Amino acid sequence: MPVDPSLVGRAFPAPAPLSVTPERVNGHPGADDGAVPPTFPIVLAFDAMQAFLDAEAIDLHRIVHGEQRFAYVRPLAVGDELSATLTVTGLRQIGGADIIATTSEITDATGAVVCTGKATLVHSSGASA
Repeated sequence: MPVDPSLVGRAFPAPAPLSVTPERVNGHPGADDGAVPPTFPIVLAFDAMQAFLDAEAIDLHRIVHGEQRFAYVRPLAVGDELSATLTVTGLRQIGGADIIATTSEITDATGAVVCTGKATLVHSSGASA
């Protein structure tokens, strides 16, 4: 079934904040001397995406991750307590697929934006063209 176009503009928070700890950073590709790699927020962005998929009963196995990028306000640091909220920013339907544009705002414990992630998700709705 196609994704409902009225989702554009709706926000879906990740279920819980994520603490940036040395243990989490050290196991992450790109970690260097305790620095937090720029790919680290994908963990939290994925939690927010999963909250969106669960809330809308969209099966993850019908999703292909089309694109992902992050824009940083400041570098992440060990000790940060991060939260994420995914907002559906666009939706178009092409040939039986839903192209879903999302923005995930990653904030610290003070509510300040640390970075913004943008992703394109391709959902196979099962409908034919």
